[in-house]
Amino acid sequence: MPAYKRILLKLSGEALMGDDAYGINRATIVRMVREVQEVTALGCEVAVVIGGGNIFRGVAGGAVGMDRATADYMGMLATVMNSLALADTMRQEGMTARVMSALSIDQVVEPYVRPKALQYLEEGKVVVFAGGTGNPFFTTDTAAALRGAEIGAQIMLKATKVDGVYTADPKKDPTATRYATLTFDEAIGRNLAVLDATAFALCRDQKLPIKVFSIFKPGALKRVVLGEDEGTLVHV
Repeated sequence: MPAYKRILLKLSGEALMGDDAYGINRATIVRMVREVQEVTALGCEVAVVIGGGNIFRGVAGGAVGMDRATADYMGMLATVMNSLALADTMRQEGMTARVMSALSIDQVVEPYVRPKALQYLEEGKVVVFAGGTGNPFFTTDTAAALRGAEIGAQIMLKATKVDGVYTADPKKDPTATRYATLTFDEAIGRNLAVLDATAFALCRDQKLPIKVFSIFKPGALKRVVLGEDEGTLVHV
């Protein structure tokens, strides 16, 4: 039985690149979708927030000196492209996904409407939230915390390249150890950057626990949802 009935999965755009310099790596996105499928098969309701770094990276050179708000809107559009790719890959794998965007692009995606999102989740569909929060100056981590709180997710799963939060950078320091659990206050006190400050504060205020785990580790997502010792749990 899954330990959580409803989860909010935060994927970084960079995770979709695989070993490519930018863009979407086909094998990687298929593998990720299959990981999500394993979790939905357990009866867990899944919502996803995805970043846009993989696409924005390809145009970042042209964004030098650009107004911050404009650059952020470009990033939001990148998340819409990623969300469409993710939902279509899910369709090909036999899942039903719906993309809901914080930016209104009516011909392409439906707008984010909370009651509709909740209905989709209850019907067993995967909901992909695109367009970040719809506002510049807010990261997709903050969007994930916001949507997680709105839909009443029991936990926010932050998928990263590292399988949890460590005492130091495990690539540089061989003595670094993984924290199994941390409180929000401990994470602040030890200056551990779990999420950006705004997203972190929102999770703490809403008592929304965060689980940091590696999306590149096969079966890790399923193990997290089953409540096994995988990654790092940050809680109140």
